[in-house]
Amino acid sequence: MRRSGSADLPLHGGHVPKWLAERMTRLGALLTEAIVHHYGRDEFLRRMAHPFWFQSFGALMGMDWHSSGITTSVLGALKRGLAPLSGELGLHVCGGRGKHSRLTPGKLMALGDRTGFDGNALAKASRLIAKVDSAAVQDGFDLYLRGFVVSDEGRWAVVQQGMNGDRKQARRYHWLAEGMTSFVDQPHTAIEGRSQGNIVNLTDRRAEDSRRKQLELLATLGPDRIAQEAAAALSSSVEIANQKPLVDEKPVQATLPHLVLPAHHDVRASDIHLRRLHGNLAAAAERGPRDFPDLLLTPGVGARTVRALALVAEVLHGAPCRFSDPARFSLAHGGKDRHPFPVPIKVYDETIRLLRSAVDKAKLGQEDALFALRKLDAESRRLERVADGPAFDDFISDEFARSPDYGGRSVLGWEPPAATPIDRRSTSAPAKIKTPIASDVNVSEPAARYETAESPGAISAGSKT
Repeated sequence: MRRSGSADLPLHGGHVPKWLAERMTRLGALLTEAIVHHYGRDEFLRRMAHPFWFQSFGALMGMDWHSSGITTSVLGALKRGLAPLSGELGLHVCGGRGKHSRLTPGKLMALGDRTGFDGNALAKASRLIAKVDSAAVQDGFDLYLRGFVVSDEGRWAVVQQGMNGDRKQARRYHWLAEGMTSFVDQPHTAIEGRSQGNIVNLTDRRAEDSRRKQLELLATLGPDRIAQEAAAALSSSVEIANQKPLVDEKPVQATLPHLVLPAHHDVRASDIHLRRLHGNLAAAAERGPRDFPDLLLTPGVGARTVRALALVAEVLHGAPCRFSDPARFSLAHGGKDRHPFPVPIKVYDETIRLLRSAVDKAKLGQEDALFALRKLDAESRRLERVADGPAFDDFISDEFARSPDYGGRSVLGWEPPAATPIDRRSTSAPAKIKTPIASDVNVSEPAARYETAESPGAISAGSKT
C-alpha cells in the first residue's frame, strides 16, 4: 500500500443540480464499466489513485474543472452509479463526508463478510490512512472527506480531502494498496496542492530516525516529562533561531508529486495543451465518418458528440502523461458554472447513449463499438503531431455561440438565444448561430441539491438549486 498522489484545489461552495448529478452518475458508471472491461478492476483502482486522471475524469463529467467540489461530486456519482453494479463489476465505494466517512470501517467489515476479503484488516487500514494524512503529515489541511474504493479481491484505492479555510484551499490525497510496504514510510503515490512552506511530514523516508526517537522518548520519559522538555526547548527558541545553518544541510521535507490548479474559473489557453486539443478535433473529423456514421446523422449534435467522444476515449485509454492538462477534458461537456461553456445537454446525452450501447454490445462479445473509441484515441495521438486547428478563444466563442442549439444549460438555467455576441466570461447569454433542430429537453425537469465539500451535510438530494 502506498500513497499515490495529491492535489491542491481552490475551495468553492455551490450545488450540483440534479440534472447534472444524474448524468454524472450514469457517465461515471459507464466509463468504469468500460475500463474494467478493457483493463480489469486493478487498473481502475490505479487510475483512481492518480490525481491528474481523477481531475480529468471529473472535468469530463461536466463538474467545475478546478474546484474542490469535483472530489465530492465524482465520489458521490461513483458511489451511486456503481452500487447496483457492484455484484457484476466487483467494485464497491464506501465513505463520503462527515458521518459517512466515520462509517467507512464498519462498511468495509460488512463488505468483507459478504465478499470474503479481510474486512477487519481494511477497516484498520482506513483508520490508519486518516491518521497519517491528519497527524503524520501536518500541512494545515483538516480532513473532511474520504472515499474508499475496494474490489472483491480486497485491493483498494483511497481518495480523501482536507480543507484550509484561511487559505481558501483544499488538498486531495490519493492512496493505492498496490506496492505499498508501510503506512508511515513514504506511503503516498502523490499529493496534489500548492506549497504551504515548511511542514511537518513524518512520512518522509528521511524522517525514519525522527519517528524512532519519538517512540523511544515516549517509552523512556512518558508524556509528562516530554511536555516539560518541550517547554524548555521553546524557551530557548530565539537562541536556536539565530544559529547559522550548515551550508550542506539538506531539507527535512521531500517533495511529493502533486497537481496544483489555479484560482481562476475560466479555462484559458495556458491551461491546456493546444496541440493535444487539435489532435482530438482532427481525430473526430477523421474517424467520425468511418466509425460513427449513424451518430453523424443526428441533426445538429452528431459531429459535436464525436468531438466529445475523442476526449472520452482518452480518459478510457490514455497513458498517465496524457492528463497533465485536466482542463482540456472540460471541453467535452462544459461545466455547470458556464466554464469553459454551458453543459451541452444534447451532446452529453448522446455520449451516454453511445457508451451505453457500446458497453452492452461488448458484454455480448460485440467489441466493435468500444474498439472504435480505442481507434479514436490512437488517432488523436497520431494526428496531434501534424494537426492544425482554431485558436483557443475562437474555439470557446464558437461553443458559446452554438450552446442554445446544443441544449446548453448551467446553474443559471438554459442558454437563450442572443442577438449580439458578448464576452464569454459574462453571466449573460452568449450569441447564437442558428441551426434548426427540434428541442429534446424537458424544461420542467426539477433540480436537486448536492452538497459540495464546502457546505454542511452529506451528499444527498434536496428540493432546489
